[in-house]
Amino acid sequence: MGRRKKEPRSVHRENIVSAASALFMERGIAATSMDDIAKAAGYSKATLYVYFENKEEIVSILVLHSMKKLDGYISSALMQHEATKARYDLICRGLVQYQEEFPFYFQMVLDKINIDFDSQGYLPEEKETYQIGEEINEKIKDFLLSGMEKGDLRNDLEMMPAIFNFWGMLSGIIQLAANKEEYIKKSMGLSKGKFLEYGFSLVYHSIATEE
Repeated sequence: MGRRKKEPRSVHRENIVSAASALFMERGIAATSMDDIAKAAGYSKATLYVYFENKEEIVSILVLHSMKKLDGYISSALMQHEATKARYDLICRGLVQYQEEFPFYFQMVLDKINIDFDSQGYLPEEKETYQIGEEINEKIKDFLLSGMEKGDLRNDLEMMPAIFNFWGMLSGIIQLAANKEEYIKKSMGLSKGKFLEYGFSLVYHSIATEE
């Protein structure tokens, strides 16, 4: 215990966040208490409150982590190619990989995030999460504008609605495929991959110019 006390504050916070993440994935956020997190992390409840005021603060850090991971996947996809369709395919592939590797984080990204920073009642992580989300939106905006300039994408797209629908459709298809994989296979005779491929093609053709 003496060695743990000498560790930096950041190490203790990371230990707690890691334990909380595992519990949230197993039980869900609502069903996990601070007592549960303390026990899983190997701390007393009193010590836990030295590092975090409440469960919401821990959740905000996990949401921030999830947004950073998403940003990494999107950035990597967009840097690998110049052609519009190839970049789109890489975005879709990156999102599928992200969902498969971090299903809990993927779901967290889809949840509501705080956008009210005029008052003082917000956590620093919430504002950073919002800022990273805006950066991701800018990257998708650049992707869409580039495709429009090349004549690959429709030139009548209204940018912000297009970006949000883009996210909504892709994330919805990916989450549906994950949740209903067995049903899709049984009722449609399609593998998860083939179902995703069909859905992604539908989305792309909704924004692409007519061939």
